[in-house]
Amino acid sequence: MTRRPQNRENRRRRKRKVFTNRMRGRLKFVFGCVMVGFGVLGAKIIWINAQKGSQYKQQVLTQQGYSSKVIPYKRGDIVDANGTVLATDKKVYDLILEPANIVQYEKKKTATVSALKEFFGFTDEEIAGFLANEKSYYVVAKKGVEYEEVQKFEEYCKTDEGSNVVGIYYEERYVRVYPNKELACHLLGFTVSGNVGMYGVEEYYNSELNGTNGREYSYLNEDYGVTNSIEPATNGYNLVTSIDANVQKIVEEKVKAKLEEEDAKNISVLVMNPKNCQIMALYNSHTFDPNDAYDLDSTQYQFDTQEELEASGFSSFEDFKQNGTDEEHVDALYKVWRNFPVSDVFEPGSTYKTFTISGALEEGVITPEDTFFCDGGEQIEDRYIQCHSHDYGGHGMVDLSGALEKSCNDALMQIAAKEGIALFDKYQVLFGFGQSTNVDLPGEPSDSSLSGLVYHADNMGAVSLAISSFGQGVTTSMMQVGTAFCSAINGGYYYEPSVVQRIEDENGNIVRNLDPVLVRRTISEDVSAQMRQFLKNVVSEGTGKKATVEGYEIGGKTGTAEKLPRGNGKYILSFIGFAPVDDPQVVIYVVADEPELQSGSGEAAHLFADIAEAIFPYLNIYKTDETYDIDEATAEDEPATPIYGGEAPANDVAGGSDNPYVEQSEGQTTTETTTEDPSATTEAPAQDTTQEAPTG
Repeated sequence: MTRRPQNRENRRRRKRKVFTNRMRGRLKFVFGCVMVGFGVLGAKIIWINAQKGSQYKQQVLTQQGYSSKVIPYKRGDIVDANGTVLATDKKVYDLILEPANIVQYEKKKTATVSALKEFFGFTDEEIAGFLANEKSYYVVAKKGVEYEEVQKFEEYCKTDEGSNVVGIYYEERYVRVYPNKELACHLLGFTVSGNVGMYGVEEYYNSELNGTNGREYSYLNEDYGVTNSIEPATNGYNLVTSIDANVQKIVEEKVKAKLEEEDAKNISVLVMNPKNCQIMALYNSHTFDPNDAYDLDSTQYQFDTQEELEASGFSSFEDFKQNGTDEEHVDALYKVWRNFPVSDVFEPGSTYKTFTISGALEEGVITPEDTFFCDGGEQIEDRYIQCHSHDYGGHGMVDLSGALEKSCNDALMQIAAKEGIALFDKYQVLFGFGQSTNVDLPGEPSDSSLSGLVYHADNMGAVSLAISSFGQGVTTSMMQVGTAFCSAINGGYYYEPSVVQRIEDENGNIVRNLDPVLVRRTISEDVSAQMRQFLKNVVSEGTGKKATVEGYEIGGKTGTAEKLPRGNGKYILSFIGFAPVDDPQVVIYVVADEPELQSGSGEAAHLFADIAEAIFPYLNIYKTDETYDIDEATAEDEPATPIYGGEAPANDVAGGSDNPYVEQSEGQTTTETTTEDPSATTEAPAQDTTQEAPTG
């Protein structure tokens, strides 16, 4: 009896000791594991959200029921060197109707129909067609509505009268706009559906100009309210080009004026900065409006002559427009869109003499004091190759400057013979012939395609060496000749030609500077200075007199290239010139394919002078008080003269029938080639690419 209280006390003590030290340890361990589990789960959620959040978000939206619309990006602008907009995106609106909502209530239908007629000019018949499917929630009624129309309509809908308008909304999009229409069309190119650039800068820099679409989602949340989620669009980059819209405009106006005086198959002009080969203007006389690039009216020139009509198989241009197939229409448009200065090749003629003499001077094969006797031509193997002075017995004795001034084929053949095949080809390669220039425009043939268009050491013989010396037998592009000429007069620095100077974001921040790329040295500063003086003499004393602009010191070279087949009386006339002579600031290259007056290079030289006279003051090229006493009637010219005396080869150009120039030549009926010396197999010396650009 006396021990019970003690037992009860012991039991109370035992009940108070529920958690032992061991149990507390286990509890802490379990709690720690739970916390670690939550930590791992939280980290996993964060990882999933970062990696697949958008994907799961869309799945949730799908389950909840949502609508979405694309937020279009703005394609980047293309501007000229002075900031003038050449290509931009303009926001427009597509008018969308919801017939199911419009026809639901008669009062609202009446108000909506009235608004559609008043603000958008629809007829009753058109509106009835839109509303025919009364269950539809999406009918595109009008595309490309301007902002001004949208604004007026939106203001009306805020009024009491317009409050009953229902079932009308807009979808935003951008359209590409070229404010200057045809200006610089071949440089710019155009775009097609899906913001895909075609031709020109639009194609070459398509990925930089394009951005990424955004998207706006609207969905019902758990409270049946509407929640919006927006992924903003990323706009494309802007391109700042070296194009000068004013120079381009001058070029186009002068060429059009020239074509009003006399016709030509084509006239192209290239204007470059000789210090870095940046392109200031590029023009091909067959233009198009990039705002409506598929307009067939731009192809009309292809049906101007009876010969062209007969070849086309159509009775008239209107017949072609109405009855031509899609393929025929596109083929004709391709000819318009083609960028002649970049994509097409031709025989350059005597402008090529600049490079023959430059290489010979650089190697010390000739000196400025050397003289050459011209008796009107040279007998090379079984061919008699003429100088344009042949009919009056030749130029007689000429020094090196005189050879270039008078554009003497005989003297040039003698110079090339002194060089020999290996050295001649070395400088062809150094000046970039038979290679792509890597200009940042699409359509330039590849190195492999161009290599065969120039005779090289492994396939050059005595005849091909002779005619190549004065720019026949070799085929080049305007871009190749223009780039090489810049090198010959700028101290011997060969740069890649370019159009785009830098890439900027939509806020004007520079994304990337595209600095001029120096590829190699071609000739020394001393030889370049000598060539500038020789080229000045061509204009002041020789065949380039018609290129003079009073008060300006100009250098340049004429060209008359006989087209295939030889003896057909068809020529490509050209002139390439620069100013001022001591410090060249601009190069202008004019090429006229089969102009109406083909007697000599004067037509191209005249056009150069017309362009230069307007461009020089604009570019702040100052006069040096040069005076010229020129009688237009008697001024020396480079006459258009057949290459060969006697029988001419059917095809004497490098590449033979595989040369695209052969295919383009009218009247070409044979692919026979001239037999050349098979022993000419010397390898051309390697190019020197280790020179540095000038400073300052």
